[in-house]
Amino acid sequence: MNYYDEIKELLINNEIVKRVKDYSKNKSDLTTYYNVGKLLSEAGKHYGEGIIKEYSTKFTKELGKKYDLSYLNKMRKYYRLIEKMATVSPKLSYSHYVELLSITNTSKINYYIKISEEQNLSVRELRERIKSNEYERLSDKIRNKLINKEHTEVTDLIKNPILIENSYKYQNINEKALQKLILEDIPFFFKTIR
Repeated sequence: MNYYDEIKELLINNEIVKRVKDYSKNKSDLTTYYNVGKLLSEAGKHYGEGIIKEYSTKFTKELGKKYDLSYLNKMRKYYRLIEKMATVSPKLSYSHYVELLSITNTSKINYYIKISEEQNLSVRELRERIKSNEYERLSDKIRNKLINKEHTEVTDLIKNPILIENSYKYQNINEKALQKLILEDIPFFFKTIR
């Protein structure tokens, strides 16, 4: 009996089952929250916006604090986002989409969905990219490539670095020293930042 192979097979099978469960759970969350958001939108149209607050009070009592007004509003916004986008990526979790709810620009949303899928970004990593305004820092040429789903190279997404000549041969360059280096030759500095 080869114990190593048997143990390895059991571990591999367990990992497969975990991933299938995770995928299935994620798909269920995305579908459920989309449908809840749709129903909340329809209820709001028929009975007024106050109905959602009423529902949240009842859900909180019956199902727990998780289903408060804020959470129900996120589901409704998620539904509206997906309606605007027309597709849902099963590679992203509901939490990924919650991070995108505050963005109104469809191209920007598509960009963040695409990089989240391709680079397997965690929710925290996605949040950091949005917070750092990564999309806004892209050139128009690269944005158009991404919008038109054209092939991009890694070098397209990396800006040219600014090189500042260290004429004083500082060992450690702190902010004050950097400021001095920039200010001593402003015309040269502005030529290099294109």
